[in-house]
Amino acid sequence: MAVRKDTIWERFLSPIARNFIDEEKLRQLYESIDWETESDRFRRPDLSYPHYYSSQNFHGVKGGYLNPGASVSYDPVTQYVLPPNETWVRQGLIDTINGTPRRILDLGCGTGSTTLMLKQAFPQAQVIGLDLSPYMLVMADHKAKIAGLTIEWRHGNAEETGFADGYFDVVAASLLFHETPPAATKSILRECFRVLIPGGQVVILDGNQKTLRQTDWLTEIFEEPYIKDYAAGNVDAWMGAAGFEAVQTTDWWWVHQVTQGIKPLPVEDSATASQRVSANFTQDDFGSEGFPAPAF
Repeated sequence: MAVRKDTIWERFLSPIARNFIDEEKLRQLYESIDWETESDRFRRPDLSYPHYYSSQNFHGVKGGYLNPGASVSYDPVTQYVLPPNETWVRQGLIDTINGTPRRILDLGCGTGSTTLMLKQAFPQAQVIGLDLSPYMLVMADHKAKIAGLTIEWRHGNAEETGFADGYFDVVAASLLFHETPPAATKSILRECFRVLIPGGQVVILDGNQKTLRQTDWLTEIFEEPYIKDYAAGNVDAWMGAAGFEAVQTTDWWWVHQVTQGIKPLPVEDSATASQRVSANFTQDDFGSEGFPAPAF
């Protein structure tokens, strides 16, 4: 498949960004890694790549993320296309997480930029990054080692992660859904629901769908085969259809959005709930007016 040359990135932004990117350093990094040997540490031979993923170019890279070159060029380019600042944008997802999760899954983790931030924010948590590209996982692992962080990396499909039901407290995804067709996105959200504990939280950072619909040129920056379908959709509705409650989307720096939802707790039947309440309270717990007595 030919790489598109008519995107805003190729026509205008790439020539400017090249002045700030040390291409020689990237070339040296690329050549210093035995990509096939290193990727074999993560590669699952039994994994079948979805057609939507293996048949497309992403970000003007021929072969998309199944080209090891994409794992080297991704970070230097991304820092210039997440205004106003890549770290600030990703921090919006981190700040949305409730409580202190014990187990966190980062879907479509790519080179691990958000995954590393999750581990830094919740150092006691088990943090797992999952991605379809073994080459991206090589780079993610490289970054984690430099940062001195212990993170598990898994080669897998976000639609079928292989984890047990109710294993995670939080499932996150950054900049994933604009790169998946809506059918796959809905399947991923159903998988998020399955692997979360009751009361667990899903948090999604991606492009602002309202802004993308109103500003067509934003969908033409890169070669993004599914971004127009993403812009036409509604993450809130997709989450609700997957079973999530308390779904809320917050605009983030105009061009981004953070969406969160909660997997509901099991609903007790009224008789069971009544029996449980009766068992927990005795007559001594109430004053003469029938209200709980003061605890002093």
